[in-house]
Amino acid sequence: MWDVNRRNTMAASATIHCLTGCALGEVLGLLIGTAAGLSSAETIALAVGLAFTFGYTLSTLPLLSAGVPLRTALSVVLAADTLSIAVMEVVDNVVMALVPGAMDAGLVNPVFWLSMMLALTVAFLAAFPVNRYLIDRGKGHALSHQLQAGNGDHDTVRATHH
Repeated sequence: MWDVNRRNTMAASATIHCLTGCALGEVLGLLIGTAAGLSSAETIALAVGLAFTFGYTLSTLPLLSAGVPLRTALSVVLAADTLSIAVMEVVDNVVMALVPGAMDAGLVNPVFWLSMMLALTVAFLAAFPVNRYLIDRGKGHALSHQLQAGNGDHDTVRATHH
C-alpha cells in the first residue's frame, strides 16, 4: 500500500483534475448561458453538464494516451470521477447561491469572479477527502494511475473497479 504522503499527493492531483474540469465547464456554461439569454436554472444545468463533460474528458485523455482501450478508460473514469465531480458541483453551486449577489453579478463583475474562486476553493476542500477515501480503497484515481503506469491489466482493472 502507498504511504500517506503519496496517497495525499494522488488525492490532491485527482481533486485538481476534477477542479480543472469543473472550472472550465462552469465558466464556459456561464458564458454560453449569459450570451444566449438562458434562465439561471438553464445556465446552471448547462454549466454542471459541461463540468462533468470536461472532468471526464480530462481524465480519459491520459488513459487513452497510455494505450488503454476507450471502453476500459471510460469505465474507469466514470467510476473514478463521478462522485468527486458530483460533490464538487453541489458544493460549488451551494456556495455561489449563498454568496449574496453572486448569481446575479454577471460575468464582468468582480463579485462573480471572487465568489467563483471561493466556491471552487470550498469545492476542492470538500472533494479532496472523497478522492482520498477512494484511493485508500484502491479505487478512483488509484486505478487510473495503475493503468497510466502500465501496472494494471486492462481486463483485471475493469473487473475490479466496481
